[in-house]
Amino acid sequence: MENPYGKIVQLETVMPFFHDGMTLMFGGFGGIGSPPTIIQAISEKGVKQLTLIGNDTGFPDIGIGKLICLERVKKVIVSHIGSNPFAGEQMSAGKLEVEFSPQGTLAERIRAGGVGLPAIVTDVGIENEMVNNNKPLLQLNGKKYLVETALTAEVAIVYAKKADVYGNLVYDKSARNTNPLVAMAGGITIAEVEEIVPAGELDPEEVVTPGIFVDYLILSKGVNWKWAWE
Repeated sequence: MENPYGKIVQLETVMPFFHDGMTLMFGGFGGIGSPPTIIQAISEKGVKQLTLIGNDTGFPDIGIGKLICLERVKKVIVSHIGSNPFAGEQMSAGKLEVEFSPQGTLAERIRAGGVGLPAIVTDVGIENEMVNNNKPLLQLNGKKYLVETALTAEVAIVYAKKADVYGNLVYDKSARNTNPLVAMAGGITIAEVEEIVPAGELDPEEVVTPGIFVDYLILSKGVNWKWAWE
């Protein structure tokens, strides 16, 4: 049957969006909530020189960590890299540029990018050279704050438990993590989901990411493909 909903596509349709040297933002926390099918396809395509933006560098064989281990990444903007020893090794060897951002600050920078703000201000890390890194300072009400630029990406990839045909997303408990913020901050947002249901089947109160932020939907590998309108 012809697809009457342009957002529901096969994986092959979105692969041209991934290219060498791009900026890619991803949802997930230690690999939980990261889109496995999309990440695997990116690794198989051989895309390299990536700049990644997300909470962490995953584990060596889980989440975004696969791309780190393959040395396809030139820079990461993350809150930590401790769960992936390959990231630490590459950073120490000068092969991987790492910009650390405190977790709450990172989340707010992504949120700011998603809503169109140029930056946020915070006093978190102002005395930490690894965090402040010569960033601009702002004097406000007699107190100094760091100016942290907002974060966006060419493409954002997220993972959700369920979507309807319009791209409204529902997440599975803690696998929600940074996905709703990441979904807002991509020039193109691709959601990998476990299930696609007809319009009207989702309870509006359980929708976390409105479909306006989602450009494409693909079903996660291993899920039996069934068109939601059949």
